[in-house]
Amino acid sequence: MTQADIAMIGLAVMGQNLVMNMADHGFTVAVYNRTTSVVDDFVNGPAKGMGIIPTYSLEEMAATLKRPRRVMMLVKAGQPVDSFIERLIPILDPGDIIIDGGNSNYEDTIRRTAAVEAKGLLYIGAGVSGGEEGARHGPSIMPGGSPAAWPALKPIFQAIAAKVPEGDPDGAPCCDWVGENGAGHFVKMVHNGIEYGDMQIIAEAYHVLKEGLGLSNDEMATVFGQWNTGTLESYLIEITRDIMGYRDEHGQAIVDVILDSAGQKGTGKWTVSSALDQGTPLTLVGEAVFARFLSALVDERTEAAAVLPGPTASFTGDRAAILADLEQAVYAAKVASYAQGYMLMRSAATAYGWHLNLGGIALMWRGGCIIRSVFLGKITEAFDADPELSNLLLAPYFRDAMTAADGAWRRVVASAVQLGIPVPALSSALAFYDSFRRQRLPANLTQAQRDYFGAHTYERIDRPRGQFFHTNWTGHGGDVTARAYQA
Repeated sequence: MTQADIAMIGLAVMGQNLVMNMADHGFTVAVYNRTTSVVDDFVNGPAKGMGIIPTYSLEEMAATLKRPRRVMMLVKAGQPVDSFIERLIPILDPGDIIIDGGNSNYEDTIRRTAAVEAKGLLYIGAGVSGGEEGARHGPSIMPGGSPAAWPALKPIFQAIAAKVPEGDPDGAPCCDWVGENGAGHFVKMVHNGIEYGDMQIIAEAYHVLKEGLGLSNDEMATVFGQWNTGTLESYLIEITRDIMGYRDEHGQAIVDVILDSAGQKGTGKWTVSSALDQGTPLTLVGEAVFARFLSALVDERTEAAAVLPGPTASFTGDRAAILADLEQAVYAAKVASYAQGYMLMRSAATAYGWHLNLGGIALMWRGGCIIRSVFLGKITEAFDADPELSNLLLAPYFRDAMTAADGAWRRVVASAVQLGIPVPALSSALAFYDSFRRQRLPANLTQAQRDYFGAHTYERIDRPRGQFFHTNWTGHGGDVTARAYQA
């Protein structure tokens, strides 16, 4: 009887495509789906002739596997994952590996890793990015969990992952070990948050081009196409070019008839929530999430548009100059967003005891995933040059890039404000940059106010850090403090 190298539970489009990807690379895969007819449809349809082993129960699936057994799930996040884990534990042996390749919350993965390891098994939470196409031809895979499981999974995951340079079978795989317990799913969550930010930045550039400069869709397709040959070369810029140029059978631009209400699946919110918990200023992703919320208020915005005044003028300056400025502004905001994302990962690594390879993470994102871009190579280079780099903005390349874009970035934000075009991501990124580069911020006044009304204490610039003081501002407030100072 042929034995399988790995099993897949869940045969929706991502599961099917990953299975066929594995088969393409010489691995024998056993498949199981709760609706068993899906198994037959798959092995007799898209996967016909690929040597995939159909199974119709978890017990049958487990019996087909080489040891240590490797069982991967691509099922809906939440309770379905827990349910399958509960059913798998009794039929697996110590040292066998359960893998969750879905978009699970990293806190669930931390809990599940501990629970599975307590039963003598190993657990992996692997973020998989790249959508249907990536799953079929090479995704970015971010595995974390039980370190002892990685040697058994590395040959499979690195074989099926995207390669850098793109498509090069001998190139570096966009997959490597991320870290303990929930680290893989955390990094995938941050990836998705950054994706929200990138998409919002591009949407704002589109708004400026369309409403501010009055460019046609064809002209915008040309602009995004030009951007895709320079420092902004990326999957999202590439597909934006294609979207601008797409017409239906009647010559209608599809983008013009799509309702301006953006959906979301929740990973952006998870990223912002985590940043709040970690005390990290993830301002651009936060604005991107809120922009989607605001976009959903279609009826309210329609009512407001009829009664709330604002500028209606179009840009009347040098069009070529503002186009050049906008390209630099988009790049600078992107740098700021990634700097924030890396701040969050560094903070979480300290909080959870993860040993994250920050430069390696950028390499994993170079291909296969939605945020893939040439820009990520510069992040890898920055951490290769200085593994202890505290912030991307301090790396020589990014410092110089931000300095070069400074004037253009400010001109774009100022022009958008004057024209009444909302640019929350571009402007919040600029505010973050201006705050980060200042040695002194007005938070001294904020802390004085907190101490005035709540006796929350403060530190002094003429005393060592860690010493706290309280002022009796009114003369009758007393010397008792709230002892709730938080830096």
